[in-house]
Amino acid sequence: MKESNKLATVFSQIEDPRSHVNKLHLLNDILLIGITAVMCGAETWKQMESFAKSKESFLRTFLILPNGIPSDDTINRLFSAIDSKKFESCFIEWVNSLSTFSKGQVVAIDGKTIRGAKSKGSKSPIHMVSAWACENNLVLGQVKVNDKSNEITAIPELLKILSLEDCIITIDAMGCQVKIADQIIEQGADYILAVKGNQADLLDQIKDEFRFSKEIETSDNVYGDHGRIETRKCCVISDFKEMEDVSKWKNLKSIIRIMSKREFKNSDRKSEEAVRYYISSLESEADNFQKAIRSHWAIENKLHWILDVAFNEDGSRKRKGNASQNYSIILKIALNLLKNEHSEKQGIKGKRLKAAWDNDYLLKVLNIKV
Repeated sequence: MKESNKLATVFSQIEDPRSHVNKLHLLNDILLIGITAVMCGAETWKQMESFAKSKESFLRTFLILPNGIPSDDTINRLFSAIDSKKFESCFIEWVNSLSTFSKGQVVAIDGKTIRGAKSKGSKSPIHMVSAWACENNLVLGQVKVNDKSNEITAIPELLKILSLEDCIITIDAMGCQVKIADQIIEQGADYILAVKGNQADLLDQIKDEFRFSKEIETSDNVYGDHGRIETRKCCVISDFKEMEDVSKWKNLKSIIRIMSKREFKNSDRKSEEAVRYYISSLESEADNFQKAIRSHWAIENKLHWILDVAFNEDGSRKRKGNASQNYSIILKIALNLLKNEHSEKQGIKGKRLKAAWDNDYLLKVLNIKV
């Protein structure tokens, strides 16, 4: 067996949390059963077991399975007990082996709540912060937001474990923090951070700058799809006159304003207008900022939306131990594999069905030669 994507070899680094007594199934076998089953449509531990039993002869071509197929209880116990931080670090190592990242790649950082993981009596469901490479269509990594914390503390943890040199990091207003900007620069990357009311003084200074400045570069773009037309005007200032305490934002070189207007064809809906502001360590043309900021929304459309619609992540009820966090990693592994298989020209749902029906295609997605 040859696995050119190193899926099995990378995840073999995970320490088996089970007792050696009566351990009938190999850790690596269970991990790959979980990943393969999810890729083919499974959403529960029982469905993983049922899938593996129906594909046992096929799975034996690249798995050992010394005692047959593990039960759903065994699968559940293992994924609930695996060290999530180690699983995440192995996931990042595996992602780094998939492809190289070009200079100037936009990496979007954003959080997502797994609502189905909320249990009775808990204050809130589980919240994950993920990094998405917009050009490569890859989830680069994730961290769980601690129960008594928020994204402000989770984002630095995620940045710390990623290789971000020469990338452009985009984060929404929650991540517009001096320390986060410092960390991005220290890791050899650049930032574009959204500015809202949580940085009220900074926001007021930016608005004043745009109100009085006579040196504003602009770029206009019109986008049309799904019965709507969006006009976006990007304005950039790099020679500050009204800004105070610029030095506290490391390498701050540009402030950006995006004015957007969305109109709906063949509809009675009123047009929608919005104005958004950003700070950046880049000094670039307005058109480049326009593209980078628009790329940020790929994490919503190509990651969070697909996890909910194609993988039903919000419907997941996994709560025991580390199960929800580890299952989230499995979903992202499956998504990365499916996104980066380009021979089949259809959406993720269609690819999952084909992988379930066609063993040869499943091997292609897994990048396994048997």
